[in-house]
Amino acid sequence: MKNLLIFTVHILLGSLQIACNQPKPDNLSKKEEDQFVINSKILGETRTCLISLPETYFEVSEKDEKYPVIILLDGNVFFKTTAGAVQFMSSDSNRNHLMPKSIIVAVENVDRERDFTVTKLKTKRPNTMGGGKKFLGFIQKELLPYLDTNYRTKKSRTLIGHSLGGLLTLNAYMDENNIFDAYLAIDPSIWWDEETIKNKVDSVPSTSLNKKLFIATANQGEANYERNKKRHDTLYSLLRERMEGGNTVSIQYYETENHRSVPLKAIYDGLKYLNGDTQ
Repeated sequence: MKNLLIFTVHILLGSLQIACNQPKPDNLSKKEEDQFVINSKILGETRTCLISLPETYFEVSEKDEKYPVIILLDGNVFFKTTAGAVQFMSSDSNRNHLMPKSIIVAVENVDRERDFTVTKLKTKRPNTMGGGKKFLGFIQKELLPYLDTNYRTKKSRTLIGHSLGGLLTLNAYMDENNIFDAYLAIDPSIWWDEETIKNKVDSVPSTSLNKKLFIATANQGEANYERNKKRHDTLYSLLRERMEGGNTVSIQYYETENHRSVPLKAIYDGLKYLNGDTQ
């Protein structure tokens, strides 16, 4: 009975997904799923984040271990899916070892159109578009330092975004001040500002071209071929032209998946590519 109790405690600790308001390493909540809140001066608002720690985070044998960080956009939608995929791909119990054990931080939405776009479109309706650079500033200057202070993190960071979040992921990849080491853009909404994206390719810094990018394209039907798949393929080709010799960008078309269903497969395939040897 004693051994069974000890085993049960280890399992509960191992599957921990914590949350607390401005947590400290010695005072972490041990709930399976919860949240913490950051008061952002850059955004002028509080932002809620979900966090998942590796199943062995609290084991004595790994008390000095540090872990890569995955920042997940649309966190309230994709948190459980991503946490499950990462656990499956990195867990000692599964012995897959397709990627390192990682800390996942999922940022919940307040205003997607504002936070995930870096330019404004002309519309008749009032809008808050174009706040993407400020949102990336929040991640770089507030969220990541907070994580580095409160958790055992490595300087290895991956950004994952879908749709408009995928568009922001591409803009982050192309930014000369890019702060991530790998990027996963799932069916990115390039249609939002196609010319800006094309123009940015010519000025993508070499530091970005040396980092891995995975683009997942869904089947949005023949009517949307020009709007979606063709644009993704064009972007991929333009990036490949900028790369001399090596190839750190990959694109995959999911013919049997639509815009809403593609994230599940893309998260697995994308993380596998980003954490494997460059093809």
